[in-house]
Amino acid sequence: MPDNSVYIARSSAIAARALAGEMMVMNSADSTFFTLNQVATAIFQAADGHTPLRDIVRDRVCEQFDVDFEQAQSDAEQFVHELSTHGILIVSNQPLGAEATR
Repeated sequence: MPDNSVYIARSSAIAARALAGEMMVMNSADSTFFTLNQVATAIFQAADGHTPLRDIVRDRVCEQFDVDFEQAQSDAEQFVHELSTHGILIVSNQPLGAEATR
């Protein structure tokens, strides 16, 4: 059975600050700015490049926010895609090393 895991990591080309349970994130290359809600913040903070997105959704999002896995996974994939197009998150089909986020 093929492994269809998606791994995400935070780019090193960003500035981020937590404020009142939400995360403010800016891409330093183009000054794109995002305010992440609590669910998006949980995903962003867990984006270590080693944990598959489905595990982050199951263990962080579904546990903390009591949501359905299928809906949470779909929303997380959309969120990850959006931030990856702005260079905030790096997405891979295999675990990412520290050098990949630079």
